[in-house]
Amino acid sequence: MFCPFCGTHFSQLASFCFSCGKSLEFLKEQSEDDVMRFCIGYFNEGHSYDVIVDMMSSLHGVNISLRCLKMKLKRSGVYRRKNYSSTNAVKNAIRLELRGPGQLFGYRTMWQVLRQKYNLRVKRDDVMVLLRELNPRGCEMRARRRFVRRTYYSMGPNYIWHSDGYDKLKPFGLAISGCIDGFSRKVLWLVCGPTNNNPSVIARNFLSCAQKLGVVPMRLRTDCGTENGLMAAVQCTLRHQHTDYYSGVSSHMYGSSTSNQRIESWWSILRKGRSQFWMELFADLRDAGHFSGSHEHQCLLRFCFGDVVQKDLDECVTLWNSHRIRTSRTASCPGGVPNELYYLPHRFGSRDCGFRVEQTELDGFPEIRQTVNPCGDPNIQEYLDFVMEHRQLQKPSNWETAAQLYLCLKDISQL
Repeated sequence: MFCPFCGTHFSQLASFCFSCGKSLEFLKEQSEDDVMRFCIGYFNEGHSYDVIVDMMSSLHGVNISLRCLKMKLKRSGVYRRKNYSSTNAVKNAIRLELRGPGQLFGYRTMWQVLRQKYNLRVKRDDVMVLLRELNPRGCEMRARRRFVRRTYYSMGPNYIWHSDGYDKLKPFGLAISGCIDGFSRKVLWLVCGPTNNNPSVIARNFLSCAQKLGVVPMRLRTDCGTENGLMAAVQCTLRHQHTDYYSGVSSHMYGSSTSNQRIESWWSILRKGRSQFWMELFADLRDAGHFSGSHEHQCLLRFCFGDVVQKDLDECVTLWNSHRIRTSRTASCPGGVPNELYYLPHRFGSRDCGFRVEQTELDGFPEIRQTVNPCGDPNIQEYLDFVMEHRQLQKPSNWETAAQLYLCLKDISQL
């Protein structure tokens, strides 16, 4: 508070200003109304008495005793367990809230809204009973204590492929690109390399998979990243002569990452079973001062660990495609082994939805013949190959020998 005559600051309101001596009685009457307004406001928000006393002292510089606070609230006719509002007033307020986002409120939240927004005095148990009467469906949905999930639908293998990139190892220079079949959950490719942002690299992965399987999917789903543009063009080109409903440009579908659920959910499985180990290993190298995140260190780490990580990913894909998946209540796809679901759809009452593609069609795309430098930098790759040959160093076969090779080459190159 400040004196309106001399501007002196004081923590408590007095009858006279200790600096200029002017009377401040007129401020005292106005301050009493403000104190009462703040006390009632904090009381309606549900704060306890001792918290209100502490708030008045800390936030407003007003020292008030607990007894004085209770007396002021009593004189204002404010009680916690008296003077309850009529049932009709409470029902009308609840109906008004149920017309909007309030239909999602539980009885505790609704009770708080009635107190603070509508200044109604009502028991929390009464709000619970009224909500059961006025919004039975909402109470039933909240009683399940789970989200209502949409059902995933797929007609068969190669009906839709889900493709995406995995960036958890990108701070260490390793980028992963993957694709999964929506019906069988078979992982079609899982490639580790220097980048997953280059459209040519992603298109090459798609063309290599199509060449290996001899089919292209009925639909391809990706997120809106620019790295997927060339792959989308290849898919639409290979499907432009077909006459089905999803032929041509309709054979590719952009969507948000959260909607690309098949591959996004599989990334969490990959992290729990595989990538968490590599993240912790590379983090240990960084914390020990052996990895700074520079371009040179990333190229060196890719050179030493790239093949080892790719070997581990291939093993992960092999194990996943041969394990048994339990039947899900939120998907129309049957449970079973991904390889069996993909190659033997007739055993599960389905059919192959893919379209055969000839090698001559794939030869028209130069991306399939391109090779990516595993190191990511041709100059550093040439230097490291020379060092490996000159020092007669062996390629690593596991993460331990890869770590030893990384430290050795780092000392030799003085990075």
